[in-house]
Parts: sequence; structure tokens; C-alpha cells
Amino acid sequence: MKILFVTPFLPSPPRFGGQRRLDGLMRGLAQNHDVDVLSFNRTDEWEHSSLEATRSYCREVVHFPNLDLMDTREKRKLQARSLVSLHSFEHLLGARRGDFQRALDRMLSSTRYDVVQFEFSWMTGFRFDNSAKSAPVFVLDEHNIEYDILKRTARSSGTLPRVIYNSLNWRKLAREERDAWRRFDGIALTSRRDELLLREEMPTVRTSVIPNGVDVQAFAPVVGQSEPGMLLFFGAINYQPNHDGVLFFIDHIFPKIRAQNPSARFCILGPGARQEVLSRQGNGVEILGMVDEVAPYIDRASAIVVPLRIGGGTRLKIVEALAKGKAVISTRLGAEGLDVVHDQHLLLADEPEEFARQVARIFDDPPLAARLGAAGRSLMEQQYSWQNIVGRLETFYHQLASTR
Repeated sequence: MKILFVTPFLPSPPRFGGQRRLDGLMRGLAQNHDVDVLSFNRTDEWEHSSLEATRSYCREVVHFPNLDLMDTREKRKLQARSLVSLHSFEHLLGARRGDFQRALDRMLSSTRYDVVQFEFSWMTGFRFDNSAKSAPVFVLDEHNIEYDILKRTARSSGTLPRVIYNSLNWRKLAREERDAWRRFDGIALTSRRDELLLREEMPTVRTSVIPNGVDVQAFAPVVGQSEPGMLLFFGAINYQPNHDGVLFFIDHIFPKIRAQNPSARFCILGPGARQEVLSRQGNGVEILGMVDEVAPYIDRASAIVVPLRIGGGTRLKIVEALAKGKAVISTRLGAEGLDVVHDQHLLLADEPEEFARQVARIFDDPPLAARLGAAGRSLMEQQYSWQNIVGRLETFYHQLASTR
């Protein structure tokens, strides 16, 4: 098959969750198919390494600079414009990029693709025509149901302006996202919960659960590397659910842990920490920023914490931590969508006191941590390897093609 991916960023080398999913799916498909990509690429220190890594397995890489890179003033102006527009901020962000639309038109007219896969609903503002019998199968990969995340964010937003903005924006995004579902031949979702949410609204849309996965070889357990008392959170900290979860942990959970374990450390790994997080450094809180490889830091951790209160889809951080054989303590929402069981694969807690108690169990009971880690690793090998997941996606492609 010839497959075109339309993406907001290049997939490789993966440094955050969205990239990890793209890297796993695209590398896996490229083993047996011709894979092209049309993407934005941030003009930052990773710009050239992203191109080199992606070109190593993609047949053609067409890229444009910076979908979302703008200064704060320009971003606020576009957000203000979205308040009086029928469209969401996310739609207006892409609508500015006629250069990208022209490239998409050119690639679709010059190459006969079997499948065109759009990543994230906010990329669906770019137009295509799938009305012809000979048109490719068009698939939307919903990493999350985006309006659902914004809806949850609106409920938890602290300031009145943010509540108003998110309350208006999620409703616009919901309309756009539902319109997109109608335009695509099929929708891939990362969790059964998201699939049920979509099908409640549009039962005739063709869907398949293609969960987030992990390279079980690259994320193999490393014994003897963990540092006592080290708790790790990793992910893009400028992503609102992660930002909220980190602040929740620092302010409400970590002090309870330190009261019992004064040497405990909370290490935050990932790009984009805002001033609210940066100002909380010290007293055991360490901000590590962006790194090239997350796996060595997972090896060093005594446990991985996922204190999320907002979100959708499934969390790659849990999948990768479990593949590493690490003990994971998560909120129930954080582990949502994964086939995991409390006290069998990981520990679940929502309230600060209970979350701190579950962390203490890991600190005080190494055999428990080892048991959870072994069960989590086994689950990842059986259900969440990229090899298995890519096979499910290929099957979905063939099912959709057979009904055109």
C-alpha cells in the first residue's frame, strides 16, 4: 500500500506522547508499505534531527515550518478572534496555512494513495475530496477526542477568563470534530471509552480501537538502576492536562509523601514547563526539562506517578513505564482506556491522601513494586507492542477499502 500521513509535527525521534504514537505506527507500517508524510516541523534545535530520523523510513517527507509557533501576543490575538468567530482557535490556527493546503492538493493529485491518514482532529480543517470511487481511504486518527478534553478542562479551569474561553471553544471544537467524523471513511481511536463516546453521537461511523503502544525491545526493563525515593512524571508539561496534574501533585500530594519520606524526590521530565511549575522547584521538586531519551530516566525512578485529572485517549507514559517493569501510581482517569487492574498491574488513587498512601506502599514494599512491574511488563508484551497494534491498523485499512 501507499500511505500518506498528514500530521502537525514530524514523528521522529519521538520526544513526547503524540510523536511516540506516530513514530510507532509509521515505522511499523513502513516495514511493509510505502509511507509518505506531509507535516509541519518546528524550527527549533530538533528541526534537522527530526527530518533525518523521519526520512530514514519514509519514502517522501514534505514539511512546512511551525504550525503553532507564535509569540504570546500573536497567540492572544488569535484566541480573541476565535471568541467572536464561528470557528475554534484550533481551526483558525490551521486556516492560516494556505501553503500546506496547496501541498496536500498537489500530493493527492500526483500520487495514487491507498490510504490517507490525518492525525488529530484539528488537522481536518485542511480540505480533501473522497467522493470518487477511486479515491484513497481517508482515516482520522483521534489521539483523543479533543472537544472532550477541552470540556473537562473548562470544568477545572481556575480563572474566570479561562473558564469562559474554554467553555466557548470546546463547543465550537465539538461541532468541527463531529463534522470531521462524517467526512472520513473511518476513525481510529486509542481507547474503548473514546469509541463509545463517538458512537453514542454517530453510531454509523466506522471505527476501530488502535491503542497506544510501546517498543517492547527499546523499553525493556533494566535491573538495578532505580534510585531510592525518586518519583518521575514525564510528558509535555505545556499540555494542559499534564500541567494541571503536575501542580496537583506538587501542591497536594507530594507534601504528604515528604512528611513520611523526607528524602523523596519528584522529578519532572518534559518540555514546556510554565512559570507556575518552575516557581515550585526545590524541597525535593526537580525540573529536568527536555531530554533526548526518556528510557534512562524511567530506569532511575523508584516509581512513575500519573496524577492526571483531565484527559482522554490513553497515556503513553503508563504504557512505557509498565513496559520498563516499573511500579506506576495513577489516578483512575490517568489510567483510563488501558486494560489494567488495580493492585495487579499498577496502583490507582484519586484523592491526595490515598495517592500518597499508595506511593508509600511502593517505597516500603519492594516485592510489591517488583510484582506490579512484572505483571505490567507481561501485559505490554501481550497486548500493547507496536507490532500487534500496527497489525490491527492494517486490518482496519483493509476493512474500509473493501467497502468503498
